[in-house]
Amino acid sequence: MPPDSAPRVCLVHAVYPAMAPVHAALAALWPEASRSNIVDDGLPRLLQQQGGITPLIRDRFVALARLAASQADGVLFTCSAFAEAIDHAAGRVEVPVLKPEAPMLEQAAASGGRVGMIATYGPSIASMEAVFGRFAQQLGTSATIESLLVPGALDATLSGDVALHDRLVADAVPRLAHCDMILLAHFSTSTALAAAQERTRQPVLSAPHAAVARLRREVEGRHSTIPEVARTHAR
Repeated sequence: MPPDSAPRVCLVHAVYPAMAPVHAALAALWPEASRSNIVDDGLPRLLQQQGGITPLIRDRFVALARLAASQADGVLFTCSAFAEAIDHAAGRVEVPVLKPEAPMLEQAAASGGRVGMIATYGPSIASMEAVFGRFAQQLGTSATIESLLVPGALDATLSGDVALHDRLVADAVPRLAHCDMILLAHFSTSTALAAAQERTRQPVLSAPHAAVARLRREVEGRHSTIPEVARTHAR
């Protein structure tokens, strides 16, 4: 980054509970980054109404990505059910745009083992499993993934009962005892990380820290390749 400016990150959310975990990850891993937030809490209902990713949803994500990119050096979407729409939008802006779960899924696929994933939002599972499968194929590993949906957990956290959400997620962990690694699928699910880890000896991964670490590398790497004359003219 230019020495006289802090890196700027814009976070795009579909649910409010996803905000705190990614802000905590930024504070831990990239405290010098300034941040802004865009919340479109109508997206989950729209996805349900549309029955999947449609041109209407893709267009909405392009608009969100352009708005976010206009005020940031990097954009992180925190809504894991919209991977296809995020990919579509990422190609239409000139700053790095990350899906929330991709760095975590890539790390898990690289392990080559049996991966269990705990999800609280059903519509996100298929797209996340597809991303995992592509990573495993690209990396040449034999990793497999098994997903487990926890009913009621998302409703609990949306209503403000994070303790109940965390307890429901942690109670599901023993059902994946045969797996080598367990993933907490969504940013909002990461509040249960400590409780989940207490229920198993296997490593438990959550998405926010992996995503922030990747976004920092991409933003800083992009700016390190900009010629100094271009940086000077951009100031």
